[in-house]
Amino acid sequence: MDLSIHTVVLPHTDPEASLAFYRDALGLEVRSDVGRGEMRWVTLGPPGRPDTSILLAPPFADPGVTDEERRVVTEMMVKGTYGWIMLAADDLDAAFETIRAADGVEVVQEPTDQPYGVRDCAFRDPAGSMVRLQQR
Repeated sequence: MDLSIHTVVLPHTDPEASLAFYRDALGLEVRSDVGRGEMRWVTLGPPGRPDTSILLAPPFADPGVTDEERRVVTEMMVKGTYGWIMLAADDLDAAFETIRAADGVEVVQEPTDQPYGVRDCAFRDPAGSMVRLQQR
């Protein structure tokens, strides 16, 4: 079996802010943008890699989500524990500086050599999702 990761889904609470973060700060290209208002699904991906995408989706689009589930998901998003993604860059320090310089970016961790053998840094996207970036 030859599997690959095609799309990862992350929530958004403000599609414009999330679009600005992933497109402008991270440099991803927009592949599709459907819907309107808060009910938008935005697909982005690394330039030159059409087989890998991030789908930013409204977390409560499913009509089966209960009020209790909505409350729990909202609490987790505020804490930054609902969605997260790990990305990699050839030059972590340069990527960190580029991302940090973008408007409204929340830095969680500056580049750090971890005791488990990786060098990484972390940001939060506008919906609270953790975005970790590792040295490739």
